[in-house]
Amino acid sequence: MAKRLCSELFVSRLSFYTTEEGLRRLFSPFGSIKEVRLVKDPSTQRPKGFGFVAYESEVEADRALKALNGRIVDGRLIFVEFAQARGPKKAADSQEDASDNIG
Repeated sequence: MAKRLCSELFVSRLSFYTTEEGLRRLFSPFGSIKEVRLVKDPSTQRPKGFGFVAYESEVEADRALKALNGRIVDGRLIFVEFAQARGPKKAADSQEDASDNIG
């Protein structure tokens, strides 16, 4: 069975100086971008070094991934991969977390 691509990319190892606008400029030559998100620390509002870029189509996302994965951006080697859908936490995971806090 063929693996289904998605139109959202996960970008890691970003420089803390990379901005959402800079990320948009970097990824825009490969297609129409729906959204760019840099993940920031909630208390300091400083970037955590990773983010997401969502395209209109899977083909555009694939083109950007192939062109930008392993490139140097703002002095850092970045990694680009398809974003994984985050599902709800399993009950077993919750129980393990709870047992870690005991004792």
